Amino acid sequence: MARKQPKRRERPHQGTSSPRNKMSERNQSARDRALHALADMRDGASISRAARDNGVTPRTMKRYLGSALSQDRPGARIRATKSDRFVRYLQIPGLHGPIDITAHGSKEASEIARYKAAVNRFLAGDRKSLASWHGKKIAGIELITDGRTLKSLAEKDLLPYSLYRSLAGGAV
Repeated sequence: MARKQPKRRERPHQGTSSPRNKMSERNQSARDRALHALADMRDGASISRAARDNGVTPRTMKRYLGSALSQDRPGARIRATKSDRFVRYLQIPGLHGPIDITAHGSKEASEIARYKAAVNRFLAGDRKSLASWHGKKIAGIELITDGRTLKSLAEKDLLPYSLYRSLAGGAV
């Protein structure tokens, strides 16, 4: 005789199906702080110093970032790997305001940070800072390199991370 399958419970839909929405706000915050601590470790800090400076414990770092931490033998110093494949949720400028994107790994996140730094250098007056970004895409989205567009977005306060607000002038 065939065994009856138990009925599946229907779950109510809660927002989008993004993995980030499955974490509580507290867990998201702890994971973000652990990622910042991992960056500090890559800059030479010990796990305890990096954790303390970013408001997490080494245990929390191991929970969220275990595969990005390595130890040669028990009792030896815990080191950060050169790169990781953790998902990060970041923003880049879009034509109508910031666009949320998913960066898969530290290398892609670093590329996004370099682009944002180039935008800020441009807004501070360095006209050539965006030259290397013309025609490039990140996560399938073409990057804005038009000076007038970026300045307009900054004036409308649609570049939340920009230094534009603290500058007297800017490029263009």
